[in-house]
Amino acid sequence: MTVVTVTPNPALDLTWRAERIVPGGSHRVPAAGVRAGGKGLNVARVLHAQGLAVRALTTTGGATGRIFADELAASGVPHRLVPVSVPTRRSAAIVDEALGDTSIFNERGENPTAAEWAELVAAADEELERATVLVVSGSLPPGAPEAIVEVLVAAAQGRGVPAIVDTSGPALLRAARAGAALVKPNREELADATGLADPVAGALSLLGLGAGGVLCSLGAAGMLLLAGPLADDGTPALALRARLPDPLTGNPTGAGDAAVAGAASVLADGAPVREAAERLLLRATAWSAAAVLAPLAGEIDPAHPELAERLEILPVPLPRTDHA
Repeated sequence: MTVVTVTPNPALDLTWRAERIVPGGSHRVPAAGVRAGGKGLNVARVLHAQGLAVRALTTTGGATGRIFADELAASGVPHRLVPVSVPTRRSAAIVDEALGDTSIFNERGENPTAAEWAELVAAADEELERATVLVVSGSLPPGAPEAIVEVLVAAAQGRGVPAIVDTSGPALLRAARAGAALVKPNREELADATGLADPVAGALSLLGLGAGGVLCSLGAAGMLLLAGPLADDGTPALALRARLPDPLTGNPTGAGDAAVAGAASVLADGAPVREAAERLLLRATAWSAAAVLAPLAGEIDPAHPELAERLEILPVPLPRTDHA
């Protein structure tokens, strides 16, 4: 049961931790944590640490790409790298330990050539021969082919493999139209892509486009899961929300990636989203919460089983329809 992750826009992640950040001030901090990152790599790290079979596929280029490749090799996470001519981008996370806040600065990245994109897609198709789930996770660099997410989802569907897509903007809408088994935006990404401020309404719109399920991060308010198909009156097969009684403080970097890892670990068993909904929601939310307690993206705190036991699962009120 191998989960294949594809990261279209990887990053060399740098994390600094300061006792307290003073705006405009100078700060002495310990050496930065340096990791091969990007959302799909974070998903792969979580799955690997939890003992699941995973294969991480991404690109690498330039001087930062060499550091990226060396760190990924040292991590032990099974992976495959496609060389590209553009440098691997960087991401910086600044943690204020006094406030428990984290500020993140992400370079946008540069666009590989058409031939390099084709090589990435071909590599993904090869890896899908042994996959039980495909995860396509993260942003696309400016100028990337608009259809790249659809092509990857279609490749998975051609092999009978469910695809989970965690991205934003038009690519999120394209993933839904392509029939991704699960899409995983956060509240802001969902509103931005659909133009709907209410996350339930936004999730329903993605189901209407063709997504099998929508898992939406609500921050401290927990996580929302809607699954199709939609009935004639526009209601979903299920609508649930999971939350902790009390919010956690920590580093939220990578919390969404841990949620995707939890969802992928459940779908790897072969059940569709609507049949595995409660188990998927519990694990995704617990792993996401455990990531907040961990120091770096791509890790979850060992307390995730206890967090799962504390979770409340609630039905979600649905907007009224003309048929109501």
